[in-house]
Amino acid sequence: MKKIVFVTLLLGITVAASAQSGEYFKPETIKAVMLKTAKWQIEHPKHASNDWTNGAFYAGLYAAWETTKSKDLYRALTDMGNSTKWRPLNRWYHADDIVICQTYIDIYRKEKKREMIQATLDTVDKLLANPYPVKGIEVIKWWWCDALFMGPATLVKLGVTLKNDEYLKKSDEYFKECYDLLYNKEERLFARDLGYVIKNDGNDRFEANGKKIFWSRGNGWVMGGLVRILKELPKNYPVRPFYEQLYREMAEKIISLQQSDGLWRASLLDPDSYPGGEVSGSGFFCYALAWGINTKLLDRATFKPAVEKAWTALNGCVNEEGRTGWVQPIGADPRKNFTADSWEVYGTGAFLLAGSEVIKLK
Repeated sequence: MKKIVFVTLLLGITVAASAQSGEYFKPETIKAVMLKTAKWQIEHPKHASNDWTNGAFYAGLYAAWETTKSKDLYRALTDMGNSTKWRPLNRWYHADDIVICQTYIDIYRKEKKREMIQATLDTVDKLLANPYPVKGIEVIKWWWCDALFMGPATLVKLGVTLKNDEYLKKSDEYFKECYDLLYNKEERLFARDLGYVIKNDGNDRFEANGKKIFWSRGNGWVMGGLVRILKELPKNYPVRPFYEQLYREMAEKIISLQQSDGLWRASLLDPDSYPGGEVSGSGFFCYALAWGINTKLLDRATFKPAVEKAWTALNGCVNEEGRTGWVQPIGADPRKNFTADSWEVYGTGAFLLAGSEVIKLK
């Protein structure tokens, strides 16, 4: 634990020095670090290409290609699609297994090759036509908060691309089911799932300081998902105000929980128990807040300092090789067992998404 605290303090010193120089905010510097981290991740694959983890990575990689116009990145994107035959993973009913389809749809918009989205279309149509095939709380289509990054943007992107509002309406329906289950209006945060809403096994659903457990990465996924929905929805879409209001509520809460080193902790309401900053949640927060500034949904004077601190800190978590560290491993709750050497593909994806919006800040 002492080592983690020391590294965090050292990172804070590095962050402060770099923030003064402003080096991380030059467009050429942002593009360079995006290319560096993307290249490292491409060269160090992990998990099936159409796994949920890579759904987040390839969302970031596509954003990096849009930012840099690198032919190598675009080739990596199409190579991925060709390797998976443009198919989701295995479960038609599970949001995790269709998140990769967001990237398929993005590439289809460029290439106009029907085979790039046909399997997505077939899978989503099956999802809409059938109930969740598991008894219990899972009769709700999207019953865990991370799913709000995975599923809604896939349906919304498909509906916008095919000019079919039915996909948008179903996304609204499933999103609101999850919202009603998991969103805490007092805290303005999402519980990971119902196990964190209903106290049914003693005190282990509370942090050491007595606060409820609200997971950084889970809420980061939600905020990232809101951005990806709002980027797609028409300005006059009837349900758009709901998403904008939720986005603003969460954004205001999130900046109040940012720590002095610029990052957020794995558990948002008990930072003292989690001394190491967590990069995947922090990356998604940085991405979402920067987008809000760029689209004028958030007040620039209030939110830009938080984004600048976050982006500087995130850069401090990238090593010389281009590996994005300080990423909490796969799991369904906040973890403490990660260090500067801990990496996951979704951490790189979050970093790339953040860079794609930070570069647009004025």
